[in-house]
Amino acid sequence: MKLCGIRPYKRKARWSKRRDLGRLETKYPNLIKGSWPIKPGIILVGDFTRIPYREGVVYLATFMDLFTREIVGWHVSTRHAQGLVTEAFFDAVKTLGKIPKVVHTDQGAEYTSGEYTKLLEKLGVRVSMSRKRSPWENGYQESFYNNFKTDLGLEFDRFNSLGELVEAVHQTINYYNRQRIHLALKMSPTQYKHLYNSAA
Repeated sequence: MKLCGIRPYKRKARWSKRRDLGRLETKYPNLIKGSWPIKPGIILVGDFTRIPYREGVVYLATFMDLFTREIVGWHVSTRHAQGLVTEAFFDAVKTLGKIPKVVHTDQGAEYTSGEYTKLLEKLGVRVSMSRKRSPWENGYQESFYNNFKTDLGLEFDRFNSLGELVEAVHQTINYYNRQRIHLALKMSPTQYKHLYNSAA
């Protein structure tokens, strides 16, 4: 790489969620610290990110199965609102075919909202949250978004419409789930899930 003058792509720093600045700590503790699920569909970790493109900005919310590392639920919206994360959660429940036991996120306003937390508690889901200013406590999603945005290729500003962007998001998540080798799993999340199912 040095001989040919090639440098690795380096993304800019993660955008800050201004709505969360100065907010008090939530009452929900981190329930997944030091834990590891023994089968799929038990613990989900969630987060969302901002994606700029030619026509403006959209927000992508995802939920990952902590056992398989598969993105089981996602939703795209042009609005930075609480419905973004609940729609992604419902997509995850539909994919899994069941309700998870624990859902872990950061303390973003979308996740600490009464509508979101009451929904999960009503469904019997235990709400888990990272401490404020502790992104490593949701490192699974942080790592996913780092790789996701590189794979999506946002630095080229190549999306002319919202439809093109949503299709690219779908393809990139599909690539991550089915083909991209996860370093911790030594295979793709879908392959890991199939391996577990065949052994169960």
